[in-house]
Amino acid sequence: MRVARRDFEGMEQRRKGAAGLFERGVSQADVARRLGVSRQSVSRWHADWQRGGTDALKAAGRAGRMPRLSEAQLARVELALRRGPGAHGFATDLWTLDRVAEVIETQTGVRYHPGHVWKLLRDKLGWSRQRPARQAIERDDEAVARWVAVEWPRIKRGLADVGRGSSSRTNRGSRSSRR
Repeated sequence: MRVARRDFEGMEQRRKGAAGLFERGVSQADVARRLGVSRQSVSRWHADWQRGGTDALKAAGRAGRMPRLSEAQLARVELALRRGPGAHGFATDLWTLDRVAEVIETQTGVRYHPGHVWKLLRDKLGWSRQRPARQAIERDDEAVARWVAVEWPRIKRGLADVGRGSSSRTNRGSRSSRR
């Protein structure tokens, strides 16, 4: 689920509109009604406007925590990840969140919990979850097809022929042990 981005420019325009209404003497309650915002917001804007005029209602900038990695660091991490796990001493050619977290820390000195690595990969680097395209070298497709065609139906039939068993060691199907 993606959260909609806030329209900071639109929010600033609304606050500046409120400033214009304050200048004309419109009450805070009427400003709230006209702009479709809460009275608490209008009260805060009014206090800011009284202290610093319309300039005091300018956008504060971005919201939320500052990113822990700069754009340059992200680029360096992505380059390192594209070289593959083997280039970083991992035994298999699969990326795990733990491995990516290790590479991030090695490349940037910033430690990420593996649980947060996925969000960074998806949202910042545009990566998606993938499964390996390669199959085992030892795989014998003919043997697999033969097993599916011959063995699996035999096993499946065999399961249907077997009666219901008991998990109890003392109950081997005799009625006398049930008393």
